[in-house]
Amino acid sequence: MNTEFPIPASQLIPQRAPFMMVDELSSFEGKIASSQLTIKPDNRLIDEAGKLSAGGIIENMAQTCAARIGYINKFMESKTVKIGVVGSIKNLTIHHYPKVGDVLHTTVEETFSGMLNMTMLNAKVECNNTLIAEGEIKVALTDQESK
Repeated sequence: MNTEFPIPASQLIPQRAPFMMVDELSSFEGKIASSQLTIKPDNRLIDEAGKLSAGGIIENMAQTCAARIGYINKFMESKTVKIGVVGSIKNLTIHHYPKVGDVLHTTVEETFSGMLNMTMLNAKVECNNTLIAEGEIKVALTDQESK
């Protein structure tokens, strides 16, 4: 497949402004995918100190998972993008909170895919070549299509 990267996240995930926490899918290699997000001042999940909140970091991880699944659906299986839901988050560690202007590079790796359209992934978020967050996410894909 000769898909050109990066791919705008708006082509792969159902979220729209002002709640998009991924700008683009940077790469896809089977079980591993990476995204990028530049934290802008109008981001709704910025705290009073100008840092991305824990919820923002988690949503970035989840939307990276969604972009990976959206890529598979759209470009590999010629299907429509489906809506997914986070089933659980485990072993979440946030080492640092990024600030406005920082660029996040998030990588997810599928560790399990099974019944009921359930996928488990490990997620790592880096900023300035430093690991800022990591955790495990369980995502369930619904039958509902993104509009």
